[in-house]
Amino acid sequence: MAPSSRGRDAGREYTRGLPLAVAVGSASRDVDAADPRGWRLGGGVVYGAFTLARLGVAVGAIIGVDGPASTAWELDALRDAGADVSRVPLRRTPVFTNQDNGNARRQLCHEPGEPFGPTALPPAWRDVAGWLFAPVAGELTAAWAGVPAPDALVALGWQGLLRRLVAGQPVRRRQAGPHALLVRADLVGVSSHDLSPALTLQRIAAWIGPHHPDGAELVLTAGTRGGLAIDIGAAGVEGLRLVPPFPSSRAVDPTGAGDVFLAALFAGRLAAAGQDVRSDQGLAAAAAAASLAVEGVGVAGVPTLAQVAERLAAGTA
Repeated sequence: MAPSSRGRDAGREYTRGLPLAVAVGSASRDVDAADPRGWRLGGGVVYGAFTLARLGVAVGAIIGVDGPASTAWELDALRDAGADVSRVPLRRTPVFTNQDNGNARRQLCHEPGEPFGPTALPPAWRDVAGWLFAPVAGELTAAWAGVPAPDALVALGWQGLLRRLVAGQPVRRRQAGPHALLVRADLVGVSSHDLSPALTLQRIAAWIGPHHPDGAELVLTAGTRGGLAIDIGAAGVEGLRLVPPFPSSRAVDPTGAGDVFLAALFAGRLAAAGQDVRSDQGLAAAAAAASLAVEGVGVAGVPTLAQVAERLAAGTA
């Protein structure tokens, strides 16, 4: 049974001091008949912040919530995991029904949500070292791209900019193109299913920074098949590396696996602090984290650092 919410007031709930990283985006509510509420909390920012907290990163989370989501027990669990949470009250946030059939996912949109900008940013958090932008459906305005300091590490869950939402209709793919958040990103994660096969890597590379001295990294994930990491420098694509697949003992819920992967990879880059940030070990750790995430329902599947280490020790598929 899910724990009951303690019903904190929306707004300023950040009390743990300056975080190392801040995750930003709207929560979604995913319809779930098995949950007493009829839904459970989701969204890249929720899964990303949980991942960072459980991997030991001091994280602040700026989360857009509608009325029902504002009292979700998952937000209390996120605080208990060590995150500072600043809720952004919104009239509407995305609501979905997720239907999975093997490796294919179909989403029905009940509510597309609404945008919010950096006026929601707690002033004390402006100078953090890392930013994880995790939109659900393009709700983060372009102004967010100007918030991180020039030397900050910025990660983007790109799939959240590639969804076209209309209430009462299936979620459709939005054509990829330049975006202020994509230009500012140093680390970009996206499922290969969210991009057109006709889109070339060189064209994508032209849309991404890189701002970071070590260049940018684009990771195309492909579920149980692993993925591909693309190193991007001033001249475009500079190298390709495979993301290893990791077996899951029991895949029960694929929701959030890509978000967990990106957040785990981001955590590794933050921890590298001037070392080789594009190591194959970082990709393997992120893949191991994602393989664990699908073994639990909702945020319960987000792994701890010890669990990721154990899965790494067990080896790949």
